[in-house]
Amino acid sequence: MKIIGLAGWSGSGKTTLVRKLIPALVARGYRVSTMKHAHHAFDIDKPGKDSYEHREAGATEVMITSANRWALMHEHRGAPEPTAEELMPQMTPVDLLIIEGFKKERHEKIEVFRRSVGKPLLAADDPHIVAIASDGPTPEIDRPLLDLNDVEAIADFVVSHCGLSAARRQGVA
Repeated sequence: MKIIGLAGWSGSGKTTLVRKLIPALVARGYRVSTMKHAHHAFDIDKPGKDSYEHREAGATEVMITSANRWALMHEHRGAPEPTAEELMPQMTPVDLLIIEGFKKERHEKIEVFRRSVGKPLLAADDPHIVAIASDGPTPEIDRPLLDLNDVEAIADFVVSHCGLSAARRQGVA
């Protein structure tokens, strides 16, 4: 499974880019999954639902399943938050895993950068950033610069950089 991250400061447009990049890659015949880091407490469950009650009762994992989808919730129960690398084996293998967030981790990433956010470029201190997708120039960094508004060009870069098979693109693989 090939992996590319999208990292950047809050408000830079990471989620917007992911939402546009997924269909661009799927249209080329690739199977794509995502992993998203949330910096805040989140819950996909609701009080009163059986699965919520299972977790509240102390279950470490609760799987909810139906004819349309399944979801596995895992409670850390005081254990340290796992890294992206530790979580990757939980993902079903696909052609490409896009990791949104996890900006301090060591997988290869494209930085999503908007100078208007008022934060510095992450690439200055992160050798794992392989390109910058920006809405303007970034002359202070010598990495490939991708137009944040040209999703097809970003998809081309991802396919090339990750070495995704042309055979998959043609529907052969």
